[in-house]
Amino acid sequence: HQHRLIVMSVSPNNLQDNRYGFIVSKGLGKAVVRNRTRRLLREATRLLHPHLHPGHDVVIIARRPIVGQPFVVIQRTVNELFRRASLIKEG
Repeated sequence: HQHRLIVMSVSPNNLQDNRYGFIVSKGLGKAVVRNRTRRLLREATRLLHPHLHPGHDVVIIARRPIVGQPFVVIQRTVNELFRRASLIKEG
């Protein structure tokens, strides 16, 4: 699932939990920028985790336009991609 800010890949893992991976390449900037981007993606995913169907491996890849975006925009994007992947529990 693709968005201007991030790409998300989902695969079933036949486990009772979800596993998450975050890829932030050196092309995004120096270590401070990459670590901040990774922290924001991790926090957006952590907040959404209780509302997700279990049993998936999820890889989130940051794209260059994500640099400098506020947390609200990143959170909205992560929510949208999880919704597109049909991983959010309804109700």
